[in-house]
Amino acid sequence: MRSGSRDVVLLFPGQGAQHNRMAEGLYGHDPEFTQTVDTVLAMFSDGDQLRTDWLSDAPSLAIEDVRRAQPLLFTIGYALGRMVLSWGVRPAALLGHSVGELVAATLAGVFTPRAAVDLLSDRVTKLAGTPPGGMLTVSAQESDLASVLVRHPRVSVGAINAPRQIALTGFQAELGAAEEDLRAAGYTVRRVAAGKAFHSPALAGVFAGPYPIDEHIMHSPRIPLWSAFTANRVLTPDPYSWAGHPAEPVLFWPTLEKIMAEGPCLLADLGPGQGLATLARRHPDVRSGRSAVTALLPVRDRDPAVERETGERARQILLACQRHQNPHGRTR
Repeated sequence: MRSGSRDVVLLFPGQGAQHNRMAEGLYGHDPEFTQTVDTVLAMFSDGDQLRTDWLSDAPSLAIEDVRRAQPLLFTIGYALGRMVLSWGVRPAALLGHSVGELVAATLAGVFTPRAAVDLLSDRVTKLAGTPPGGMLTVSAQESDLASVLVRHPRVSVGAINAPRQIALTGFQAELGAAEEDLRAAGYTVRRVAAGKAFHSPALAGVFAGPYPIDEHIMHSPRIPLWSAFTANRVLTPDPYSWAGHPAEPVLFWPTLEKIMAEGPCLLADLGPGQGLATLARRHPDVRSGRSAVTALLPVRDRDPAVERETGERARQILLACQRHQNPHGRTR
């Protein structure tokens, strides 16, 4: 890689990043984003209600509800990805967190949008039928939490987001008891906007077996795709591995480490809230200036003008990086 060049890596967030009216400022403003949102929402059986709830301050279902958060995060993330590609950006890698991996895989061509919507709808129906639960982030290393997990065996690590940010997952009562213990021990704990025990092994029975999809319509990625469930490149998609994602931990940080070990990156958060951008900024390569981070949407500001301004700044940064990118790119 040439001195000063960076490869573009697109990041797609999962449950917890969502909020009402996310990316509203781009809808009706950017043609690619608008058309993609309209096309994808029309594929959901309740697409009209999804749109209404997305743009409402008093939705029929709370935005944290799995029946709203998951479809809307997929729709917005995929539309943002299509918008970035329409600018002429050619990413060197795609990485998604939880449902963001389905976004990344669809953008990479593993699934058609229709197939992805079918997969997601099946996943949401199954998740909606599971007991109430949740996730909480803890400012600690995984090893620090061993004693808590021993005392609360039905609580488990649901995601490794950073060296000192672990997400725990579990059903409501057990997770609440673990949260009390952690706070009493002086840990900083924050609830994730999720009402289910995402990425808990307790859900393994619900998500056993392949997705109800013909494996022959799954394709090898056209854009390098990394899986945060295996911390490796996705070369040949496996419907059995996709089936188990909701019951498996997200290895976001270990996967990001492998991607960044290949050379300097410009990491772009393509989702609401800038949660993945915040995590990525902790990486030593970013803190040293060797790599950089940008985001397409503001942290929580729902002013459409601010969303458009943030998106335009990100566009300029991404295109400037693209002009200076190594023409040979990474090893594919």
